Amino acid sequence: MSEQQAPPGVIPYVEFHTGERRVLTVHLTSGNGMLTSKVPPVVSIDGRQYVVYWGSVSFEVPADRAVHLSVHVEGAHLGQAATALLPPGGALALTYRTDFLSGVGSLG
Repeated sequence: MSEQQAPPGVIPYVEFHTGERRVLTVHLTSGNGMLTSKVPPVVSIDGRQYVVYWGSVSFEVPADRAVHLSVHVEGAHLGQAATALLPPGGALALTYRTDFLSGVGSLG
């Protein structure tokens, strides 16, 4: 993948990094229709936050080192955070799920 330009539809990695890159796709889901219609998810890549939409979102991330990923929703009483340290490697896809009753988010 070009170090200068992310593929179309992929949010580019904006921190300084000169090594290989890969695509991380995060599938953002919730069983709560009211939540998804009113509260957007927030995805953080190495500490940089992106307010995105529910569904699938792709990010360009380093392939030659670990990357910190976290996802949460914000609201008066919502947290539903999940976090993971992704090892170096190739392209990957993860799913973020919210559980409205427990207030817990998960990545898998």
